Amino acid sequence: MATRLSNAITDHLPPSVRRPRYDRRAVATGIVHLGVGAFHRAHQAVYTDDIPAQDPRWGIVAASLRSPETYDALAPQDSLYTVSVRSQAEEDLRVVGAIQRIIVAPRAQDDLLDVMTDPQTRIVSLTVTEKGYCHDPATGALNEAHPDVVHDLAHPGAPRSALGFIIEALRRRRAKGVPPFTVLSCDNLPSNGRTVRPVLTRFAELGDPKFERFVADEVSCPSTMVDRIVPATTDEDRKRISNALSASDAWPVVTEPFTQWVIEDRFPQGRPAWERAGAEFVADVEPYEHMKLRLLNGSHSTLAYLGYLSGYETIAVTMADPAFVRLIQGLMDEEVTPTLQMPLGADLISYKRALIERFKNPALKHRTWQIAMDASQKLPQRLLGTVRDRLREGASFDRLALGVAAWMCYVTGVDEKGAPIDVRDPMAARLRELAQSAGGSAERLAEELFVVREIFGDDLPKDPRFTGAVTNGLKSLYEKGAKRTVTNLPG
Repeated sequence: MATRLSNAITDHLPPSVRRPRYDRRAVATGIVHLGVGAFHRAHQAVYTDDIPAQDPRWGIVAASLRSPETYDALAPQDSLYTVSVRSQAEEDLRVVGAIQRIIVAPRAQDDLLDVMTDPQTRIVSLTVTEKGYCHDPATGALNEAHPDVVHDLAHPGAPRSALGFIIEALRRRRAKGVPPFTVLSCDNLPSNGRTVRPVLTRFAELGDPKFERFVADEVSCPSTMVDRIVPATTDEDRKRISNALSASDAWPVVTEPFTQWVIEDRFPQGRPAWERAGAEFVADVEPYEHMKLRLLNGSHSTLAYLGYLSGYETIAVTMADPAFVRLIQGLMDEEVTPTLQMPLGADLISYKRALIERFKNPALKHRTWQIAMDASQKLPQRLLGTVRDRLREGASFDRLALGVAAWMCYVTGVDEKGAPIDVRDPMAARLRELAQSAGGSAERLAEELFVVREIFGDDLPKDPRFTGAVTNGLKSLYEKGAKRTVTNLPG
């Protein structure tokens, strides 16, 4: 297919395909987004794409902090791409134009810092995943030995990390008398704004103790809760979507109909009217964030480890097994819901019912292997926070413990049939070494992995209720396998 998606052909797309209804050339840059992955393009960028027709101040310049892959795919398309919203019955296509251009940070550090320093930029948002914050997931503190932190403190004008770019841009803005931008984390971290603030202030303090006070006092970091399932795009998706467009799209994104964005309304320099696109502004996002992290993300991770070990390639295939539906319903109802404190009017029953249906959606081929990535960074937020609350209440958490045990099996790098597992994790080498020293013993494996303080902290390994429950789950996985273990769980 010779024709490439671009500004020049948007008016000639099929009538069923939605496209930008504003002049992209007239849109100013109000947002710099760090981490231009599929989730941002299916979520925040879609909300923002509804704004310029009424308010053209809020275009996005997006930056990739590592790979040029997204730039290489979308630059020839004027940064346009298609969002495919798939349900079991139909597919809705929308070409999104909110991203004005993409910067590959390692190639163009000065360009990125210049646009972040521009007075028109009033928000810097992030989807850099948990590991992009260069922090200790168990404590939330900045990892001062992280190679990117060490590099950026030594070379502030040539940063590598999101933290380094933010602090250097804030420093330059202050020197020019430009007010600081709002830092808007859209990652799955508990109280993500309150997580990024101490990391940023500590980073600033290490570079200049006086500047730390400015960052602490003047930089707003509202928390957000983001919710949309976005599996990796496949070649089949590219072909199907390009055929529907009658034009080639090198990197569309595929997602589900459900989308949610809850935001604390603290934007000193202004913000887009995202509420027009369905975002919800609240005084405190924490209850919603706990709901999503523990119900959706905690269930997703549990399904990923146990589903992969059971031989299931996707979440939908995993949820076609009634035993896994019972597992997740029990985990949500009996172990997670009692730890949540939701505002009056929040409908947890409907939310959980919708989650089960979303997980079952066969149109979303969300791979268990993909969700299992970077688990060492995710486990503390998705499962272990809930475990700690259950321990404080003296309540059971057997399903949560089984999820942790399944993760332990997964990071050994060998599945139940003896085949290798491609474990993608910042701590993969260390975890594999610890697993190898266990010599095939479930008890030894648990003992070896419990010492990883960055994941389990100092408290959980000392609590026999926690170590016993996880070890029992691990023994069952070793003796019976994942599928039989889940099938034999009480209903």
